[in-house]
Amino acid sequence: MVLIILLSVVSCSSKQTIDYVERPVNEIYNNAMDLMYQSNYELAAEQFDEVERQHPYSLWATKAQIMAAYNHYQSSSYDEAIIAAQRFIELHPGHKDVGYAHYLIAVCYYEQISDVGRDQSITQLALASLDEVVRRFPETTYARDAKLKTDLARDHLAGKEMSIGRYYLNKGHFVAALNRFRSVIEQYQTTSHVPEALHRLVETYLSLGVALEAKAAGAVLGYNYPGSRWYQDSYQLLVEKNLSPEKNKNSWIQKTFESVF
Repeated sequence: MVLIILLSVVSCSSKQTIDYVERPVNEIYNNAMDLMYQSNYELAAEQFDEVERQHPYSLWATKAQIMAAYNHYQSSSYDEAIIAAQRFIELHPGHKDVGYAHYLIAVCYYEQISDVGRDQSITQLALASLDEVVRRFPETTYARDAKLKTDLARDHLAGKEMSIGRYYLNKGHFVAALNRFRSVIEQYQTTSHVPEALHRLVETYLSLGVALEAKAAGAVLGYNYPGSRWYQDSYQLLVEKNLSPEKNKNSWIQKTFESVF
């Protein structure tokens, strides 16, 4: 048994020695590029890493680092891509491609955003990373795409809040539901979920017997989204209670919208 183990170790050691073949830097880099163009991203990433391993102080090594990160991303190895991009940023903070490295990290998080029914911590990471790209590199194409993805990520988070709020509302936990719908109004005012959030506020406040806020929510909904189905539903709910939409300058809802629109 000991002999078998020793032979196995020697065999593995020999294999590693055979696999490692020192080659010119341009040969390794060009081979990695060929693999990438063939969509063999996993092997391409390995070859770009090999550039740095064999020629760490060459000019090719710096470019190979960001290319390795890109190919990890293309192969959906998001954790490896993020680690590689972060390392590139740490080693080359002033490099012309550092903006792309930040963008690549943000996109890796963005690609992992899950269904609204699941934990949204990855969405928060995506949003923070996308915001950083927009803030630090505002005049780049990366920033323009990041801005679009930021809007989509925020819409996703608002959708999560709405999902939880509807659950609480259906269970009769009105205060908990109210807090979720309020967070959509206060934190995600530009998302597609705002009209429904206003309607749910009308519904929730009526359930709590707070007519003034229900009417205020209906008025804000009618003013900003007069043609939406949510306003029609809210108006019907209010009429059934012998109420109608009515502005209220003291309502937090009206104050919030006055500061945004």
